[in-house]
Amino acid sequence: MAIFCKEFMLLVVASFLIFCANGLEKFDHPIKSNGNLRFLVVGDWGRKGHYNQSAVALQMGRIGEELDIDFVVSTGDNFYSNGLTGVDDPNFLESFTNVYKAKSLQNQWYTVLGNHDYRGDAEAQLSSYLRKLDSRWICLRSFIINAEIAEIFMVDTTPFVNEYFVETEHTYDWRSVMPQKTYTENVLNDLKNALSESTAKWKIVVGHHAIRSVGHHGDTNELVDRLLPILRAYDVDLYMNGHDHCLEHISDTESGIQFLTSGAGSKAWRGDVKGLNREGMNFFYDGQGFMSVQLTQTHVQIEFYDVFGKVLHKWSRSKLLLHPII
Repeated sequence: MAIFCKEFMLLVVASFLIFCANGLEKFDHPIKSNGNLRFLVVGDWGRKGHYNQSAVALQMGRIGEELDIDFVVSTGDNFYSNGLTGVDDPNFLESFTNVYKAKSLQNQWYTVLGNHDYRGDAEAQLSSYLRKLDSRWICLRSFIINAEIAEIFMVDTTPFVNEYFVETEHTYDWRSVMPQKTYTENVLNDLKNALSESTAKWKIVVGHHAIRSVGHHGDTNELVDRLLPILRAYDVDLYMNGHDHCLEHISDTESGIQFLTSGAGSKAWRGDVKGLNREGMNFFYDGQGFMSVQLTQTHVQIEFYDVFGKVLHKWSRSKLLLHPII
């Protein structure tokens, strides 16, 4: 059965239309004939099953089957504590393949890098070799998922955070990133161009770092200054991230953007709440869990789950169709 699943997923990957648009690679992911799109979002997970990672994975499998999900989005910090040492690091199998074994999770995983991933061999996670080990794995620095009714713009946020370039405690793999200013400007320009050309009903941006958070790390000032104005200008609906090991939902006070943190895939930070900026706060949970997204042409529903699969928070919104379906 495992061999069949891997062969099937390789065929699925091969069937995707992959091309470059505005400097960002795009993956066409066809959705079901009913026109609905459903996926799970999890972050900060890779601990070889420890710190309730396996328990969260079990509930992800159950909810994934109930929703009949199309894929999974990972918000980064995929392998602790210092990423992968190389493409042959057993941590890949021990923290990913051997943990997310449920049938419903044998769909594509679309993944961005987190700051802990940059502390190891960052390019190992981008390697096509890992796709040969587990064909679910799709990880690039920045790219686009075109899921027909929605486009999901995956953004590499770690190089935006200035403190990582000056701290001495950790070493970061900045290959293909330096000079920092040029790299981050290119990322933003590519994103602006792609957003301006998008005709998707729903626009979703995913990064590792929070724009808004009341958790341990709080707001990421560099993203507030440089990324948030772009999201507002191009009417982005949702911004999803990890980094803070919690679940939270904050509404933007100047636009319709919803900030959604799903960084509770394993080790959580109980009671670690800074709450420096509580404007727009709707929900916060400092335990383990994950999030689901359900989309139609006119409706979005977000649900947060704890480690037992209990729904902690729901949010939904509807949009009118600009053009009727014939």
